[in-house]
Amino acid sequence: MRIDLHTHSTVSDGTLSPAGVMEAASEAGLDAVALTDHDSLRGWLEGAQAAGRLGLEFVPGVEISGRWYGTEPAIGLHLLAYYVDPAHPGLLAELARIRGAREHRAEKMVDLMRADGVDVTWPEVLGYAAGGTVGRPHLAQALIRRGMAATVSEAFAPEMLGQRWRLPKADLDVFQALELVRAAGGVSVFAHPMATRRGRVVPESLIEEMATRGLFGLEAEHEDHSPEQRAAVRALADRLGLVVTGSSDFHGSNKTVPIGANLTDPAVFAAIKDAARAPS
Repeated sequence: MRIDLHTHSTVSDGTLSPAGVMEAASEAGLDAVALTDHDSLRGWLEGAQAAGRLGLEFVPGVEISGRWYGTEPAIGLHLLAYYVDPAHPGLLAELARIRGAREHRAEKMVDLMRADGVDVTWPEVLGYAAGGTVGRPHLAQALIRRGMAATVSEAFAPEMLGQRWRLPKADLDVFQALELVRAAGGVSVFAHPMATRRGRVVPESLIEEMATRGLFGLEAEHEDHSPEQRAAVRALADRLGLVVTGSSDFHGSNKTVPIGANLTDPAVFAAIKDAARAPS
């Protein structure tokens, strides 16, 4: 089996609809694919229906915006959660809170951009989001359309959305996130845990503590990990008894990484499904 456990659609910051992600997965020869939009489960139904038509195994997932408050300033991290109960009230409430905070943050960032002479408007940014969760990639589209950047990555430069107009996010405490995923019957995997190219990363001691609090795996095979970092993640997972996943973190044209660029071992996928089915 060819399995990709980390993709995004227009429900968050991807450029393909949930059905479009499944079509891209099918064209890439995948057998199973997880839809893991940021802090939202809204694409599950469309994605699952499309996967069924295409003969794919649909993996319901979500990428939770977490944060570790054990240092100052706090460090953001992303937790991939699979097979959570889509009706769990506690999880749904927190995801809604995070999405609301993310939208408020984006609107304030538009104000900062306008104060610097960029004639972007909030309705314009909402249009780029197409009804999904608003994020920095949608602000980047405004810069691209004005010729101020050629790609989303360029728009994330420090002089623009990487620092100058960037504001902090109101994320979920990492231990609360782990607890909610377990309470909702899901399985959690720490996304790109050592990707220093994204900014600060948490210490191994935190990952050790996360492993005692319900973390099931680490995402090692990721384009933002160097070969050395991939090896380090695998070694850490082996020491802690965690599974190791590989994924594309596909975002459509917002990133250059193709779907299926990194894959998860079928035995690991089976272990994730078994853990999700196991009674808590």
